[in-house]
Amino acid sequence: MQSGESGLTEAAARQRLNEHGENRLKEKKKAGVLVRFLRQFKDFMVLTLLAAAVISFFTSRAQGETDYLEPVIILAIVVLNAVVGVVQESRAEHEIEKLRRLSAQEATVLRGGKTKKIPAAQLVPGDVLLLSTGDCVPADGRLIESVALSMQESALTGEALPCEKDAAALLKADTPLAERKNMVYAPAVVLTGHGKAVVTQTGMNTELGRIADMLGSQQAPQTPLQLRLERVGRILGLGALGICALVFGLGLLRHDSLLRSFMLAVGLAVAAIPEGLPAVVTIVLSSGVGRMAKNHAIVRRLPAVEALGSATYICSDKTGTLTQNRMTVRRLADAAGDVTPDSEAGRELLRFAALCTNAVLTAHTPPKAEGEPTENALIIAAAKQKIFRDELDKEYRRVREQPFSSETKTMTVTLRRGNQTLTVCKGAPEAVAALCGEAGDWLSRNDRLAAEGLRVLAVAVSQGDRPLRMLGLIGMEDPERPQVKAAVAECEQAGVTPVMITGDNPRTACAIARRIGILKQNGEVLSGRELDGMSEEELREKTETVRVYARVKPEHKVRIVNALRAKGHVVAMTGDGVNYAPALKAADIGCAMGKSGTQVAKSAADLVLTDDNFATIVRAVREGRGIYDNIKKVVHFLLSSNIGELLLVLAAGLMNLPSPLLPIQLLWVNLVTDSLPAMALGVEKIEPDVMRRKPVDPKTNFFGAGAWLDIALQGMFIGAVSLVAFVLGRGLYGEAVARTMCFCTLSIAELCHALNSRSPHSLFRIGWFSNRKMNLAFIICLVLQLSVPLVPMLSAVFAACSLTAEQWLTVGALSASVVAFVELSKLFQSNLTEKKERAIIKHPSLRREEN
Repeated sequence: MQSGESGLTEAAARQRLNEHGENRLKEKKKAGVLVRFLRQFKDFMVLTLLAAAVISFFTSRAQGETDYLEPVIILAIVVLNAVVGVVQESRAEHEIEKLRRLSAQEATVLRGGKTKKIPAAQLVPGDVLLLSTGDCVPADGRLIESVALSMQESALTGEALPCEKDAAALLKADTPLAERKNMVYAPAVVLTGHGKAVVTQTGMNTELGRIADMLGSQQAPQTPLQLRLERVGRILGLGALGICALVFGLGLLRHDSLLRSFMLAVGLAVAAIPEGLPAVVTIVLSSGVGRMAKNHAIVRRLPAVEALGSATYICSDKTGTLTQNRMTVRRLADAAGDVTPDSEAGRELLRFAALCTNAVLTAHTPPKAEGEPTENALIIAAAKQKIFRDELDKEYRRVREQPFSSETKTMTVTLRRGNQTLTVCKGAPEAVAALCGEAGDWLSRNDRLAAEGLRVLAVAVSQGDRPLRMLGLIGMEDPERPQVKAAVAECEQAGVTPVMITGDNPRTACAIARRIGILKQNGEVLSGRELDGMSEEELREKTETVRVYARVKPEHKVRIVNALRAKGHVVAMTGDGVNYAPALKAADIGCAMGKSGTQVAKSAADLVLTDDNFATIVRAVREGRGIYDNIKKVVHFLLSSNIGELLLVLAAGLMNLPSPLLPIQLLWVNLVTDSLPAMALGVEKIEPDVMRRKPVDPKTNFFGAGAWLDIALQGMFIGAVSLVAFVLGRGLYGEAVARTMCFCTLSIAELCHALNSRSPHSLFRIGWFSNRKMNLAFIICLVLQLSVPLVPMLSAVFAACSLTAEQWLTVGALSASVVAFVELSKLFQSNLTEKKERAIIKHPSLRREEN
């Protein structure tokens, strides 16, 4: 059924999965539908409304009335609101769960003799687990192979130092957990080396599972934006309560009944406070994140969406992100100069380079390989000269390996061939040259190759105890990605500065950076050695002009991020290795590579790029700005509509008019206009000019740049046209018709305002019907509103009356005037912007003053 060479069969794995269950810790049981439904009634305003309904019921009964319609309708609307709340909450949870599944951990195993990646949840006891640098151990297991393997087990043992692992170690059964060198445990991190382990325990049976009670269930954190909106909601709520108290007092002064005045004040408070705003924002965020996942960007933490809209710097790796990570050997050189691959010197260079790799040759004709791209290129180049890695392994037996690290920039293996011992080293030319004690001509030759944009590796060998001897240089080409040049240009247009950070030679990095547009004439290049000699203050000043960092170490990335952030920039940083996790955490947006990235990097990241592509980061910035825009549109619509309702009732009271709306009418307007249109605004298309704007300043007030004034003015206009409908109707047709006209005008005006809120640009420019979900929401809500005065049963419930054609024309004209008012406002603002831009073109100094 299994061996260390072939692993479990698929049939055996399925059987064991049925027996042992999935490899996951038990999560806290989610609240059922009933509990979530009852939870909707915890809100203070909802409880107040319920109390009002109860008071209304008992007051009617005490007065001998048998008409309990008003309290029943209020209860029905409260229940319906609770149902909507549960649906919104469930949808938000569903979207968050989808994100968790997208970012779920994977494991590399042997199944049926083949290496494959599976979800870590599908691991079963008996699986052969393949571990390499940067992996998170997904289950407990017994090592059967290990090469220079060390792990960080502090999450489980509390031991901060790396733990060396040895598959050959034999230990007593009572050996303490932290000293079990032949075992691996979830959730340890592989720091160096590689190995194989047979899974012994999964899920709650692991050592981690035994202490699972200490772990809290994962919950989606509230984003800074949601917290800001909650504060806005509280401020608006306090203001609304003050106005409602004033309305209550005015009602008493008009000699309205105490109960009616109280009911109106409570209904107005419930309608005016956007209690559903946090849920709508969560859905908009999560839905947008789902769209980003389809475009190869998996968001692991929702706050990253906001940061994306504010990003001012993108610090990107070169290999595999800006380039295709498809290495091809182009040039070979020895001490005498360039050599051809089929020459004796060329064949010897390729033979020893292939021996110092961990890639696997999977086919001879044509040559194919699996492994790290650089190593794949080496063994494919060797195979083209009939030097096959699998045959070399029969001739040379590896006895020791020192894996590549970003500190040494070399990989070294010790081989036995009969009685002969050989050491082979490959890596960065300057590092290998230093080990050989040779430099001079080798480094000059390296510079010439690097200036052509080639990635250069040096190979050195030694026999027995002799010192290493430089064998030659191998120049490899990694072409840039086709989309990257356009993505870099789009970045700069959007006010985002792209920066290349690479471990490559500065000359190689500069050649590629110039080709793709990152390095301009005024751009500087900084090497890791130069960076080491700088103070933090000096580095902060340099970051403004440096566009390429070369020969950097992982710790340099943290310094670069901190320096940029200290200058007030919002930084996106890419990384793939285990040592890049601190830099990813330090950045505002940590971006891990989905293909080449380690599990540690992915766990530390906010964003995982499933295609390892720089252009995907730029698309994610665009999507992040679009999501932020749509949330602003939702907030703008809800707050301006609610302000309109507040001002309508307040103005009527101050004018000593009867209440223009009944409590149940207010609640109905709130129910009809606050749900579907707001959700439809959340999926509005991204504005075409979103990447021609400056990044969103995270310090700027969410309602800055005149947004509060727009919200207030538009709310005032909605309240004004509704009040006009009431005053006209009262003067011409009587109070009952006036109240119905006001009721319909307010509701339809808010639906029209949802169309206004779709874009800061004119509806004639973006297209009136380009958002299908908004079209559907508008029609459904309009039908619901029209049904109240048109359907006798509903008109009786909501105290509405049927309207004549003339009255409907008045309602329609007043409601549509909201669109006309906002369109004129947009035209005025557009003209102002154009004049400002023309002035800046004539006088560029104005832009500097603006900045």
